Amino acid sequence: MGTNIDVRERWRLYKEELVQCFWTFQKAHYREKNCLFEKTYVDNPERPPVFLREYGHENVLVNEKLGIESINQVRNVIPKREWHIRFTSMTSSQALAQSVFGNLKILGKLGCLSGLLENDGNPLFTSDKLAGDSLEMEKTILYLGETSRKTKIDVFIRGAHQVAVECKLTEPEVGPCSRPKLRRDAPNYNDEFCDGRYVRQRNRKERCSLTHIGVKYWEFIPSFFKWDYLVDHDPCPLNQTYQLVRNVLAACMRPKSGGEDEAVATDGRAVLLYDKRNPQFQEGCEGWRAFREVKEGLRNPSLLQSCTWQQVISAMAGDQELAWLVHGLREKYGLEA
Repeated sequence: MGTNIDVRERWRLYKEELVQCFWTFQKAHYREKNCLFEKTYVDNPERPPVFLREYGHENVLVNEKLGIESINQVRNVIPKREWHIRFTSMTSSQALAQSVFGNLKILGKLGCLSGLLENDGNPLFTSDKLAGDSLEMEKTILYLGETSRKTKIDVFIRGAHQVAVECKLTEPEVGPCSRPKLRRDAPNYNDEFCDGRYVRQRNRKERCSLTHIGVKYWEFIPSFFKWDYLVDHDPCPLNQTYQLVRNVLAACMRPKSGGEDEAVATDGRAVLLYDKRNPQFQEGCEGWRAFREVKEGLRNPSLLQSCTWQQVISAMAGDQELAWLVHGLREKYGLEA
């Protein structure tokens, strides 16, 4: 119990330091432009700066010297309709991902990541050509049988070897299953609520409430994971690992010829990209435990890899034309190569 409290306190302090970094950045670049920000946040420096939605594009780092056409291309790598609900906050991992991968894509600099190694020392991207047109952000996956909320991959690299990157910043977890969190007043509560166990519940024939409504996760899981779908699990293997499992399936499956909603197995891997300063993604803590559970559950553990933003920035630092971006990431996020 004491250890968990200690981790939560370290995570709180980490976020507090990051918020202070954001306000230093805000004062350096937007001192005379407070009108671009939510007023409640400007008046409360203990909370992170949040742009008004109409100015949310300002949350993406761009090189003003490149001209309006290149700037707009970077800002449009993720269309406004795909912004997460917290995209306009400086704590947004989506805005951070766009600042990095959006610029690398538009500037033709993805090749600087070709020698990047994951935490276990294996190459991340060398088997891919890393051309700008191979990278897509907020990639919608159509072949997992989802209906209302389809899987979206933060950074997806197409090709003979697919890569699905899950990007984190201040988040304390990789992304748990939403069904145990359904509220009683939700319209799908009676049919889809789950208590976090992989057992038949609420008179359903299927052990997973998502399988019950046609989602195909457990149809594909036996091909890649050691988890037995024919027996009960308490807790469900997807309870706290949900987002990473979806990324593995998205990367290791591809649309079947002639049908976007059908899938076949392919060569691919998922990558967890996180801030090494975040206590929750350090050994033994919540986010890292979920990563290890997925990796240890895989028949081939190399299908899931991990890397830090600091490693990405170190790879970028070797290109002088990206010096402005490396500086901007240090100034805004405190991220060092």
